[in-house]
Amino acid sequence: MSTMWPLWLLTSLLALSQALPFEQKGFWDFTLDDGLPMLNDEEASGADTTSGVPDLDSLTPTYSAMCPFGCHCHLRVVQCSDLGLKAVPKEISPDTTLLDLQNNDISELRKDDFKGLQHLYALVLVNNKISKIHEKAFSPLRKLQKLYISKNHLVEIPPNLPSSLVELRIHDNRIRKVPKGVFSGLRNMNCIEMGGNPLENSGFEPGAFDGLKLNYLRISEAKLTGIPKDLPETLNELHLDHNKIQAIELEDLLRYSKLYRLGLGHNQIRMIENGSLSFLPTLRELHLDNNKLSRVPTGLPDLKLLQVVYLHTNNITKVGVNDFCPVGFGVKRAYYNGISLFNNPVPYWEVQPATFRCVTDRLAIQFGNYKK
Repeated sequence: MSTMWPLWLLTSLLALSQALPFEQKGFWDFTLDDGLPMLNDEEASGADTTSGVPDLDSLTPTYSAMCPFGCHCHLRVVQCSDLGLKAVPKEISPDTTLLDLQNNDISELRKDDFKGLQHLYALVLVNNKISKIHEKAFSPLRKLQKLYISKNHLVEIPPNLPSSLVELRIHDNRIRKVPKGVFSGLRNMNCIEMGGNPLENSGFEPGAFDGLKLNYLRISEAKLTGIPKDLPETLNELHLDHNKIQAIELEDLLRYSKLYRLGLGHNQIRMIENGSLSFLPTLRELHLDNNKLSRVPTGLPDLKLLQVVYLHTNNITKVGVNDFCPVGFGVKRAYYNGISLFNNPVPYWEVQPATFRCVTDRLAIQFGNYKK
């Protein structure tokens, strides 16, 4: 078998964490975005590294002869996916940088499973049956930055996560509670994806996110009825789509002044209190599609950097001439390049052309296709 495919594996897996900084290039369906962070690794690590990808070409592997039975190993990549493994394999090379164990039958992470893997950068455990993790299982992983442990049977956040961790993907588990202190000491963490867990608002203990300086957080497909309190003030992206949120009250967004992307699609939002959006001066994308809004939220003209607004599939019956654009000239710094209003009962032929005077072009506006 060719030895080139492990390089492709490394490239594709590490690409998960190398999305470019935010740049709106088109008008796409937010629900297909899959929640990948719009941050590069220099921003993510908060460290002095110049790239999130290990420089494999500059390092000669020392233990190339070591490779667990059935796995494929090349340079510092150990690929053991889809093997029906019941446990983490032994004889993993100490210089391994990426360990892929996804799509197996591993049910437990034991104390010495990762012993000696002090150079590990990324650990992929997606789609196993993990329900138990020893409190010292991750202790040897002093350089781990990416931990992907989604689609398992976890009922709690793993204890004693490595302090070097930058990105945690733990969606599609059975977590109901995020206790205070569970993220203690994770000063480098910037991205957490924890959607697809049966989390309710009461499941977040006060101070659960204390000490974190996250840029990206997604808690989608959960059981939230409102925007959680005390999330990190540093957030640039907050995604709460596919929940049961019914309203945005005045102070719900007070502490998130650095947000540039807010995802609230596929909820049950009927009301956005006047002034709620005024706390988001740097907002560039607002996703409110598939809710129960009867009008365009107030305050959009005052958001000088707002470029994309998704309002499709609501109950909006009227669009006013000043709902999106400020009155006068020279107020809004960024023109819209995406406004979706389709699948609303608004008679689009009655909307005045001046309503979209601060939009880049008419193709940026999507209307029509309403079905009762």
